[in-house]
Amino acid sequence: MDGIETERAGGERTEAGRVATLAALEALYGPVAPPSRIKEVDHLHPVYRPFIEAAPFVALATVGPGGLDVTPRGDPAGFVEIEDRKTLLLPDRRGNNRIDALRNILADPRVALLFLLPGIGETLRVNGTAEIRVDPDLLARFTLAGHPPKSVLRIHVESVFFQCSRAVIRAGLWSEESRIARETLPSPGTILRTLSQDAFDGAAYDQALPERLKTTLY
Repeated sequence: MDGIETERAGGERTEAGRVATLAALEALYGPVAPPSRIKEVDHLHPVYRPFIEAAPFVALATVGPGGLDVTPRGDPAGFVEIEDRKTLLLPDRRGNNRIDALRNILADPRVALLFLLPGIGETLRVNGTAEIRVDPDLLARFTLAGHPPKSVLRIHVESVFFQCSRAVIRAGLWSEESRIARETLPSPGTILRTLSQDAFDGAAYDQALPERLKTTLY
């Protein structure tokens, strides 16, 4: 297929099997299904609002000088507020202070959001730009457990569409059979101890973590 690189004669090095052009990519996958075009709008249409209002979790993607980043955001359902048909408000809660996403937004305001709803196969995708706000009245509006967020992202919406349930179905994401026992994976303390080459007390970290999460959630 034209646009998919193969080994060339004469010793010239290329990457066999790599799709190298947009034309080759589109030929590989075929035409876009009509519903996939119909479902995309440039605002928070009433038919999409219930997904945002019911979502307790969203993945926030950003891009900056250091590369790409995706971070989880979660709170009680509806924590991402619809300000108007073109604007979302996303509070930034207490975390580890890496502030990777916020650093990126200062350099490049483009963001992408993926809303997940427990038990629901469809997800909702929102693309746009964001600004970091610290208006006192805005922070107070998002106070939870007596703690306001450090900042609030005001997201200017450019496109909204739902993603069909195939990926969630294939993953068995919400099925009881797919649940993974936590003890089968390395604990946070084990990860920190291993990466620090035993300089970090991982056992103490794991022991203190449950109570620390309770007292520092907000």
